[in-house]
Amino acid sequence: MDNISRTQPFNIFSSYRKHGFTLVELIVAIAVVAILSTIALPSMSNFLVKMRVDNEITEMQRLLLTARNIAINTGKNTTVCPLSNGVCSTNWQNEISIFTNDANTLANSISFADNDELVKIKEAIKSGDRLQFTNASVIYAPSGQLITAAGTFRYCPQGTTDESRGIALSISGRSYISSDTDNDGKDDDRNGNEIVCI
Repeated sequence: MDNISRTQPFNIFSSYRKHGFTLVELIVAIAVVAILSTIALPSMSNFLVKMRVDNEITEMQRLLLTARNIAINTGKNTTVCPLSNGVCSTNWQNEISIFTNDANTLANSISFADNDELVKIKEAIKSGDRLQFTNASVIYAPSGQLITAAGTFRYCPQGTTDESRGIALSISGRSYISSDTDNDGKDDDRNGNEIVCI
């Protein structure tokens, strides 16, 4: 017992020094976390916006593919549009509905009637973001082709125009998601024009 006490002097504070931080260590740690946060948070914000846009564009394309498949499988005109009091509107940022038209006439395809079947509803996009399309509706014929004119959906997130994306609809009824063809960090449509909301 005497040998142990002679080789290692007893220090009352030795056990306390092993557990905890000094004030200088704590200040340095807080400074490092603050610096990393200021660097990482803008990148994280851009990442979240990009993910939101990608999710919305993918969901919109799935909605269009679903409508086209329903038209082909049921043999009925199938409409995709934002309904407002039973009539298609151009407010694409609102809920978007898919419904089949029982009468199969173009005039009835822009409004939801009692005989029509509501197939699916996509929820509204995030407030402040914009989803634009030229027409008030997209109508597929039983052949899978568009009855309405071809066009491009444009999704523009609020405050971040560089992350805008689109979906081009051809008259054949096929849909194509935009991509960055010229490697400038911005998506382009099929003609090479950048996706921009007006």
